Parts: sequence; structure tokens; C-alpha cells
Amino acid sequence: MNKIFDLEGKNILVTGASSGIGRQCAITFSKLGANVILVARNRQRLEETYNLLEKGNHLLFSQDITEYDELEKIVESSVEKIGRISGFLHSAGVEMTLPLRVMKPSYYENMFAVNVIAGFELAKIISMKKYLNESEASFVFIASVMGLLGQPGKVGYCSSKGALLSGTKAMALELAAKNVRVNCVLPGVVETPMTKKMLEKLPEDAMQSIKNMHPLGLGKPEDIANVATFLLSDASRWITGTSLIVDGGYSAG
Repeated sequence: MNKIFDLEGKNILVTGASSGIGRQCAITFSKLGANVILVARNRQRLEETYNLLEKGNHLLFSQDITEYDELEKIVESSVEKIGRISGFLHSAGVEMTLPLRVMKPSYYENMFAVNVIAGFELAKIISMKKYLNESEASFVFIASVMGLLGQPGKVGYCSSKGALLSGTKAMALELAAKNVRVNCVLPGVVETPMTKKMLEKLPEDAMQSIKNMHPLGLGKPEDIANVATFLLSDASRWITGTSLIVDGGYSAG
């Protein structure tokens, strides 16, 4: 029974692999037998992630994923070195909390470029016949429960994550003929370096309020990595076009 959750022999590309959820997902995937292709901007932090992986044919690419013309080079090089890709996790993301009155077009453009467009571009490239493991493949996008719920000061962030939800559904229908499953994971607040910095800036009562909104407490990167593993594994072979909420009960309130 445990074998259906294995990632043995799967080649999985992970964006945002230098820290937080992306790093933990890469580590978890490697422990379950996957060859992981690490992608992020910061090479030093990428190498730190690489050194935490279990043995395997892992690769790393230091690349700004909003430089769209460079993305196919990463995929092409990976396939040449370790074979066709059977898994893709888009974990790279940026967050911004600002009231609507001070938002600028460039702020929206940056969030959509990283959170949405780069992920969709990589999905398009990986799904090409010459790069894709045509027997089975799974794409997972790390969105946010904020893609479903509103919050003051997060118009740009909420809309970018909401775009992942609707885009995932359309992509799932389009790529089903290629045996590609496409799903979203919607975390609540997870204790990553980025969220810890955000919480540290808040007054004590505001920080406690956020914690209280999660009946099961704040999440750990491992909680999201476990769900991503499920969606990339054969255990979820009949699941596509769905958005899986993993938020410790936040959205139930």
C-alpha cells in the first residue's frame, strides 16, 4: 500500500526550491525516491537545499523565472541529463500587503509574473511531447487559501492566487488528453522564513489573532509537502482540476 505514495524514479521540477515550502517539498520528494530539479534565483540557498536532499540525480538551476525566454533551456537541459519530466511543483511566489489606494500596476505585474505566469509557462513547456513523461505526469501549483477568501490589503495577492485556482481547472481539462493531472494546494499561514518575518512585524495581539484563526495552529512546510507528495504520486491518479485546502481550519470559520 505504501508504494502508491512513492516517487521512485520520477523527475520532478520544483520552483521556489531555495526556501520555505519549496525547499521542504524538494527534500520530501527526494526522500521518496524522486530526482529533483531545483529552480530559484538565489544560488547559495539553492545549494543549501541541494545538500539536504537524499541521494539521487538531482539538478539545480539559479534562474529568475520571470525571464520567460530562459525557462525552456532549464527543461531541455534537465531532460537531456536525467530524462523526461513526470512532475512539476510551482512553489515560487511573492506576497505583498498594501491597501488598494497605494497599489501600483507594477506591483500587480510582479505578483502575477511570479505567482502565475512563470508557472503556467513552465507547465506549457514541460507538457511538450519532447519533454513530458507521456505515461503519467502531475502538475501541482501552490496557491493560497487567500485565493478563495478576501482580506484587506491583499487585493493583488488574493487575485494572483485566485488566478491559479481557475487556471488550474482550465489546464487540467486541456492536458488530460496527455495524461497530465493538474491540481492546486491552498495553504493557510505556514511557518516559513517569509511568514515569520511578516508576523514579527505585527503587534502581539495581531499575531495572536492570526494564530487563533487557525484552529489546528499554524502550518509547517512538511504539512504542505505531504499533500504535494500525494498529488504527485500514483495515489491521486484519479484527481485533477481540484483545489485542496490545507489551512488548519482557517477557511472553516
